[in-house]
Amino acid sequence: MKLIRTWSEMPHFENEEEEAKFWMTHQLDARLMQTSMHRPDVRESTTITLRFDPRMLSRIKRIARRRYLNYQSMIKQWLSERMEQELKD
Repeated sequence: MKLIRTWSEMPHFENEEEEAKFWMTHQLDARLMQTSMHRPDVRESTTITLRFDPRMLSRIKRIARRRYLNYQSMIKQWLSERMEQELKD
């Protein structure tokens, strides 16, 4: 059985029959499979609580809807942009 160690060794198959014949004589290296598996992002997210005036939160949600964004994502974007500004000054 021939071991496939890199993705570049994988041929393009014209049909399923051709692919089935290939896999009868080949197999993927376990290390290749492990490196290809999805790994969760190592950065973590921390949940916090912020208290907003209800009218302000309403306005934020309205702005987010107009931009087709989740309001929480938009707030994080705003905070990130502002933090960058602060670090430049």
